[in-house]
Amino acid sequence: MTKKIYDYKLNGVDLSVETGELAKQANASVLIRYGDTVVLTSVVMGKNAVSQDFFPLTVLYQEKLYSVGKIPGGFIKREGRPSEQATLTARLIDRPIRPMFNENFRNEVQVINTVLSVDPDNSPEMAALFGSSLALGISDIPFDGPVAGVIVGKIGDKYLINPNAEETEQSKLLVTVAGTKDAICMVEAGAKEASEKEMLEALDLGEKEIKKLCEFQESIIKEIGKEKVKVDLATIDPELEDLVRKYATDKIFECFSVTGKQAQYEALDNLKINTIGYFTTLYKDNPDLDNILDTVGKLVYRIEGECVRELITKYKKRPDGRKLDEIRPLSAKIDILPRTHGSALFTRGETQALSTTTLGAIGEHQILDGLGLEDTKRFMLHYNFPAFCVGEVGRYGSPGRREIGHGALGERALLQVMPSEEEFAYTVRVVSEILESNGSSSQASICAGCLSLMAAGVPIKAPVAGIAMGLITSKDQKKYSILTDIQGLEDHMGDMDFKVAGTKKGITALQMDIKIKGVTEEILKKALQQAKKARLQVLDVMAGAIKEPRKELSKYAPKIATFTINPDKIKDVIGKGGDMITKIILEASNVKSVNDKDAVKVDLEDDGRVIIYHQNQEIIDKTRKMIEEVVREVETGKIYVGKIVKVENFGCFVELWPGCEGLCHVSQLDIKRVEDPHDSYKKGDEIIVKALGYDNKGRLNLSRKDVLKEQEIKQKKD
Repeated sequence: MTKKIYDYKLNGVDLSVETGELAKQANASVLIRYGDTVVLTSVVMGKNAVSQDFFPLTVLYQEKLYSVGKIPGGFIKREGRPSEQATLTARLIDRPIRPMFNENFRNEVQVINTVLSVDPDNSPEMAALFGSSLALGISDIPFDGPVAGVIVGKIGDKYLINPNAEETEQSKLLVTVAGTKDAICMVEAGAKEASEKEMLEALDLGEKEIKKLCEFQESIIKEIGKEKVKVDLATIDPELEDLVRKYATDKIFECFSVTGKQAQYEALDNLKINTIGYFTTLYKDNPDLDNILDTVGKLVYRIEGECVRELITKYKKRPDGRKLDEIRPLSAKIDILPRTHGSALFTRGETQALSTTTLGAIGEHQILDGLGLEDTKRFMLHYNFPAFCVGEVGRYGSPGRREIGHGALGERALLQVMPSEEEFAYTVRVVSEILESNGSSSQASICAGCLSLMAAGVPIKAPVAGIAMGLITSKDQKKYSILTDIQGLEDHMGDMDFKVAGTKKGITALQMDIKIKGVTEEILKKALQQAKKARLQVLDVMAGAIKEPRKELSKYAPKIATFTINPDKIKDVIGKGGDMITKIILEASNVKSVNDKDAVKVDLEDDGRVIIYHQNQEIIDKTRKMIEEVVREVETGKIYVGKIVKVENFGCFVELWPGCEGLCHVSQLDIKRVEDPHDSYKKGDEIIVKALGYDNKGRLNLSRKDVLKEQEIKQKKD
């Protein structure tokens, strides 16, 4: 295949596609150049179908630190496990392309995006999504695309497509939207209390640009796309399917009358066991019995989903008996844990989140070793989903993609209302422990996290709540029902998971995933309206626990003092090799090591801000006083009482305060001549001196003689 280049203008920036030169042994590969951002996407497919009962798609987004001129940190000095941002980007690409494969596709597919060069003004994430779709499109892998994505920002009244780094910083909202040329299939958004109308306008603008990008891909696919291979799709014997439907359908509907998640799941599990038992007897002499029973189990699950759909779309009833727009029972409590800086418990039906807030020094921020301009983070939300929360045994270890994704969504929702560093000079960590789960645990984390922040005294701008909406469509997708506060069964069997978080004023975060190939503007509009109504209900319940952030911090939280010094004096506070700041910390805290848990923490910012943290206010005050002594500036002509720290033949070195020394020359020690300073002065003596100013080498000169003369003149006058 010869090298070909295709060009396109995306919002005034050159977007070019190169094929036929790199990674030619993959099923297909494309090199995407978007400004100075360069991403290589390669796609490969296994030759045979696998035995798993799901589509084995793997999407990777590999960040190479050389792409931004960085050498990896740590001892190994090479890229290790994916960063949080890389994991989130891989999820972002996976979500819109997965629905474009046949549900019975079982060949393993890998989509590998390697980031080779990054221009901070041109998103490598959007380039990778574009490349993933195009590589699949021109390959022989069966893929019903193309899809594309853009980021929509808003500054003032103006909406922007793929804003640059400066515009991104200024934007009121940032909406990442992906879809086909006909419909939207994925949304990820953060906003500073945007209205539903603003969100819909951003989505509409994004959809129009996506259509153009998809048409550009189609033109390339038409010219160089390979013929799609025929693969073996998972099939089920129609005769067996008919028998299972007749046996299980009515019984599944009966299970939906059982209340409570565990009881309902137990009834469905028992039905599955009974169904398998029935067909074990029916096919006991069949040599392929194991495969038949495996198929029966899959059919029961499929029929269960169809029954859920029929129950909702035809009868407007939900498996737990709620109305379509009804929220499960809500409960909100604070101060669950006595020693944390803030804690809260939020329960929605059988979903329960326990969140804690911890306050730390600015210096405890998270260091980011990634491709973005931001290299630190002072607000974090971490989400934990232990297996016991769904009554199961499971793996325990480092967080997976799900935990990282849910944590990032909660963090984005609450970040929009967090105070600035100038308003609240703390690093803040929120941890959400999911204790029970029956759907929408990420949104429960937002509610509990917000409550714990307010309980901790973090001055957030407004309370934030989250709600998860669902979509159930009929087989022909002509009828649909939008569900408020979806539970686990509706999430697993439904067509959309639409999460909306925000304040009473507007939306702060939004995430939409679908299992069908797209949703209309009508559905999005109705879902946003229904979500707003539910969000306000949840906020009212949260207000019953705590209405606004506490004015005082926990007695266990570090207290804070902030003041400003001359930036040129920072080096004096630090001292040679850090000796001065170490001395201040040890003396003020009365500890032997700066790493002692009781040692005062001091952050020195480049702009001259000094931030001191400790639980004991007296220690904070003492530390501040010592620092102020170091940065005090000598006033020429002013008289000071100092202490002699060194005696030489040519004079005495006098310390006016810690860190400030000057020389009182032998000629300035007395009115009368002093032959040898050692005769009259010794180390430790107090001495009164006048500041004469600094010489051309920056040395402070002092005079005792001038003070004595002034005293003599005054005595004569008196």
